[in-house]
Amino acid sequence: MQRFWHDPRKEYMKSAVMTAGPAELIAMLYDACVKNLKLAMLSYEERKDICATSNYLIKAQKIISELMNCLDMSYDLSKDLLAIYEFILGQLRIANARKDLQALPSLVGILESMGETWHAVARSQRERMVAEC
Repeated sequence: MQRFWHDPRKEYMKSAVMTAGPAELIAMLYDACVKNLKLAMLSYEERKDICATSNYLIKAQKIISELMNCLDMSYDLSKDLLAIYEFILGQLRIANARKDLQALPSLVGILESMGETWHAVARSQRERMVAEC
């Protein structure tokens, strides 16, 4: 007899992603990136686990790359966001290559601020949808 165990956290996240609007998805990407950067700092500072640190930094780099790929370059704002993402991605690559995480707290601050903006946009969109119903 074969048993399949479902992780309720994964099921919840899958449901959240499948029902999220575009702004919510972007906010989720910011949250995931911040989480991975914090885990990278924790892994390095507390456990000196270079492999885990590198893995978390690579995950954060992939998220930033995905944010870059989502940009609609027909808007001027997208060009500004691209410059910010390129800066963050470059800093993450340097941090990972040199195992020098001094820049990460500043990057977390930038990403948290930008993520808060996307969360506000997502809330505004949800409120507008509810008002239209």
